[in-house]
Amino acid sequence: MVSMDRGISQAGVGRTVRSMLRVNQRGGFDCPGCAWPESITGARKPAEFCENGAKAIAEENTLRTVTPEFWARHSIEELAGKTEYWLGNQGRITEPVVIREGETHYSPISWTDAFDLIGEHIRATTPDRCVFYTSGRTANETAFMYQLFARSVGTNNLPDCSNMCHESSGSALNPTIGIGKGTVSLEDMHRAELILVVGQNPGTNHPRMLSALAECRENGGRVVAVNPLPEAGLMKFKDPQDPGNLLRGGAQIADEFLQIKVGGDLALFQALGHLLLEEEERVPGSVVDHDFIAAQTDGFEEYREARRRISWEETETATGLSRLEIARIAGMLAKSKATIICWALGLTQQPHSVNTLREIINLLLLQGNFGKPGAGACPVRGHSNVQGDRTMGIWEKPKEWLLEAIDREFGISSPRHHGVDSTETLEAFENDDVDVFVSMGGNFALACSDTEALEAGMKRAGLTVHISTKPNRSHIVHGRTSLILPTLGRTDRDDKHPGGTQFLSVEDSMSVVHSTQGRLAPVSEHLLAEPVIIARMAQATFGDGHPVDWKAMAEDYDVVRDHISRVLPGFENFNERIRHKNGFVLPNPPRDTRSFATDIGKGRFSVSPLEYLQAPEGHLILQTMRSHDQYNTTFYGLDDRYRGISNGRRVVLVHPEDLAELGYADRDLVDVISTFKGTERRADKFRLVAYPTARGCAAAYFPEANALVHRELVARESNTPGYKAMTVRFVPHGEPQLS
Repeated sequence: MVSMDRGISQAGVGRTVRSMLRVNQRGGFDCPGCAWPESITGARKPAEFCENGAKAIAEENTLRTVTPEFWARHSIEELAGKTEYWLGNQGRITEPVVIREGETHYSPISWTDAFDLIGEHIRATTPDRCVFYTSGRTANETAFMYQLFARSVGTNNLPDCSNMCHESSGSALNPTIGIGKGTVSLEDMHRAELILVVGQNPGTNHPRMLSALAECRENGGRVVAVNPLPEAGLMKFKDPQDPGNLLRGGAQIADEFLQIKVGGDLALFQALGHLLLEEEERVPGSVVDHDFIAAQTDGFEEYREARRRISWEETETATGLSRLEIARIAGMLAKSKATIICWALGLTQQPHSVNTLREIINLLLLQGNFGKPGAGACPVRGHSNVQGDRTMGIWEKPKEWLLEAIDREFGISSPRHHGVDSTETLEAFENDDVDVFVSMGGNFALACSDTEALEAGMKRAGLTVHISTKPNRSHIVHGRTSLILPTLGRTDRDDKHPGGTQFLSVEDSMSVVHSTQGRLAPVSEHLLAEPVIIARMAQATFGDGHPVDWKAMAEDYDVVRDHISRVLPGFENFNERIRHKNGFVLPNPPRDTRSFATDIGKGRFSVSPLEYLQAPEGHLILQTMRSHDQYNTTFYGLDDRYRGISNGRRVVLVHPEDLAELGYADRDLVDVISTFKGTERRADKFRLVAYPTARGCAAAYFPEANALVHRELVARESNTPGYKAMTVRFVPHGEPQLS
């Protein structure tokens, strides 16, 4: 009912019903929310979406519009005082607008003039002072054209939202198993004997995962939740697709819940490895898959020696768990013949994240949990098609084979030096090294760390270009000149082409590529599809005679797919295979052939030192989280009913005993101060909320807490911001900061 009410209030009955019947259905459109997959072997459910997916669709379907009159009515100064929730609720942007240096309001601009302005600014600077950002909402064909445009300009400055979420996963998986993606299918989730769900909250961020976990349990599997916060969805799940489940009051999902300290996961997985090896010594052949290890892996002896001894005192300090709790999970692992370990941002946004994820791979290699039903690694991606963007070449550190293939296909000379990622883009803004910033979707200003420094730097850039559907904060903290270019959304019909209506494709979090096609009439005749926008930017930048036929790709997306089929492995016969009702599955050696395309041709055990987060006296370790009524930087409401928060987002969840020890009470109003390398960041006016989080830890909403993350607080190797690693203290609100 919440979903339908939200949709009808935004878009009316007709648009809401038509879109809900087609979301995540064969021949329909892919939900613009999360990347959780649909079945490719069985029937689809009539309502193949979750509550937050329905809210995302309602936001896109809305009949509310942001017209030129809106921009004339509201100055930048006024809009700067509005909340992100207010901005997002204004509706769909209908026409391109511009604001130039010294002006106070955005005003209309023609598409031709907008593209000419972009071309002028790009030609007036050097390639590496241009940055091309993208979010996961971008479809495969769009992403491929976008990276081609950037490389034609002469830069690999292609930061994306992966840099801020699962970059640590790729940094850990590529060297150890030879692929930066998960190695399981949806059907594997159903067949697993044991699933560990670590550092994630499916109930809020990808609720359809709960159905897969419930089916696993119905088939006899077991589920373990590991998280600092007790998440309602993992404790009791009410499946709206199952009337019986609703009548019974929901189904239990997690058989065990380990309430771990923030940053203690590396210690946990090292302890589990120690216990499994100990059990193998006690009962040889009962735990370790020696045949698999001998044939397909390297480094086992070094790993076994490193895990031979651990300090249980330090392990309990690091994790906040007892030896008995950890041993109970080790016993479940030892008995399981098919284990999947799932994780999300709770593991990827700490200084030692990459080592933590390598330790997960060690456990999976130890028991041969690759290339067999019900087993494997499962990084649960967030935004729809964030994985596809990387597959299409959106990466600041491209491999030579990719650049060679692009150059061979198009006759260009791609740059070989690496570009900047999202964190490095923040630094480039601060150092005034950005003249042109183009954002293909997303809300860069709100998604990044060190908010104050980033916004100040963005305002000094020469030109910012935002290809968007709705207003957001990045439009307000704009460059000296700024363009907002309105584009079609996932649900919109894309039919302004000589060859007729077009469709696009996406890749889900389990490497399935399938089509997506909107059918609703756009709210404005002035909207352009993203591939068309890219093509016209390129034409305005390069003029006639460029070796890439941008016009042909914009007119017929089959042309884009033909190019992709010749550039990217796994996309052979793309145009034929994408028209199959279930799409197709990309190659995945660990899953398909139990092999590993690493530099040594084997899966790699690794050894990492014990590391965990420690707060000095009077401080807590703060992690960011999402509310039930948001998706990334989009807010559907101001409530978080799973956690009992109403009409507010500037809150910090703290264990009641920690509150008492720090001298505060539930609902006290405080300012939050983070400390890092002798520097401080301050975020004002947060309400403390007594909540049963892990002791010594606290949680606040993303992105309100982003201002507390120093830009150098990142995960080593991946450079992902440390959103789960802040050391903070509180002062009563308004108390002056001591110098």
